[in-house]
Amino acid sequence: MPVNNPAIQNLDWRRLAPLLVIVSSGGLLAAAFGFEIWGGLRPCTLCVYQRWPHAVAIILAGLALGAPGGPRVLLLVMVAIALWSGAAIAGFHVGVEQQWWPGTASCGATTTPTSLQALMAQLQAQPIIRCDEVAWSLLGLSMAAYNLILSLLLGGLILAAAGLIELRRTSDDP
Repeated sequence: MPVNNPAIQNLDWRRLAPLLVIVSSGGLLAAAFGFEIWGGLRPCTLCVYQRWPHAVAIILAGLALGAPGGPRVLLLVMVAIALWSGAAIAGFHVGVEQQWWPGTASCGATTTPTSLQALMAQLQAQPIIRCDEVAWSLLGLSMAAYNLILSLLLGGLILAAAGLIELRRTSDDP
């Protein structure tokens, strides 16, 4: 379905889409590290897992900046998938925070130790920061919830941009 809005049609999505990912995901990572370094909020295991898809998205978007037509579109689709993978991790984390389901084994103890040595090993391996406690929230939403929302929206926008780029690219071919 063609886009009839000239303002959207005239944007150079080939450059804008990758730059938007680099700035947005870079900003989210900078905020996460800022909360950690200057805010004193140490990340739990799931918080750290949520950072990786943004790093992958930044790398793929950087590659998309220099890629020609078809490969650029493929890279942008991969960016959207990376962002939605991050959204899935964030969604899982929100569920853990809300006690809808248990976290991973690295989020806290999930087994009962059978000996004193096993208890000591479990306590030493126990993370300092629990995944099921909200360390910071704004308007009732945790950082994981904000990451979920922003990653879903950005992934959808980038996929739509990839579609516009492909539509323009194939319509320009004779």
